[in-house]
Amino acid sequence: MREFIENLINGLKSFFTYPLYKGEKAFITIGTLLVIIFSCVLAYYILKLIRRFVTAKLPLEDKRKFVSVFKFANYIVYILVIIAVMSTSGIDLTVLLTASAALFVGLGFALQYLFQDIISGILIILDQSLHIGDVIEINGKVGKVIDIRLRTTRAITRDDKIVIIPNHIFLVQVVYNYTQNHKITRETVTVGVAYGSDTKLVEKLLLKSADEQKGVLKNPKPNVIFKDFGDSSLVFDLNLFLNDSFSEPRIKSEVRFRIDSLFRENSISIPFPQRDIHIINK
Repeated sequence: MREFIENLINGLKSFFTYPLYKGEKAFITIGTLLVIIFSCVLAYYILKLIRRFVTAKLPLEDKRKFVSVFKFANYIVYILVIIAVMSTSGIDLTVLLTASAALFVGLGFALQYLFQDIISGILIILDQSLHIGDVIEINGKVGKVIDIRLRTTRAITRDDKIVIIPNHIFLVQVVYNYTQNHKITRETVTVGVAYGSDTKLVEKLLLKSADEQKGVLKNPKPNVIFKDFGDSSLVFDLNLFLNDSFSEPRIKSEVRFRIDSLFRENSISIPFPQRDIHIINK
């Protein structure tokens, strides 16, 4: 029995050490190949578990976006595993690494922005700081988010143009998200009326223009603020609330048209800036 076990062990040693390739600086055996295969399979299942843990609480649409990331991570891990196993097996990788060093440096410079965008995209998806339908302002442009990908985010502007934003922009620049806290936003229409106007009537007409406007919410209610005594006018702010801030320019424009009409009907004038010049003869 003992002899049988020794023969079995020797047979397994001979099998695992059987050379598949033998060179001056490389010696690959069946054992080396099996270790590489086992390590790659193990790495695959570990990455799979990591992916499930990371994406457990994400919506299905966001989970799908991680598929390509983990595929890419698999390839990187496989390469590192193969290099590590070959190195620990006594294979001299100096020539291979030296020859590929320049290539890796070039690829690093070429892909640095790509990696920045992908990492930023992952962070955006994980912390849920941006959602499809959010209205954002970046570099003075306002747009509604229509697609969030790992490398880029797409938004449509108010003039129906598609803006493609690299995701790293969200980490290095100030981005205004009008709808992150809630969908309701407060907008303001400022108007000046001539001195001597009935301020209570002005307030009533401003509120009427907001109440009649489609798209302006009834709750919270619009309100009027007597803002200031201007150089040539009494300044009022009409605060109104919208649940579609993307349509804000159109709605405010229609409110202004209605204000102008109501003021004309009630003989309330909107003054223009003017100066009185007094000439003193000495």
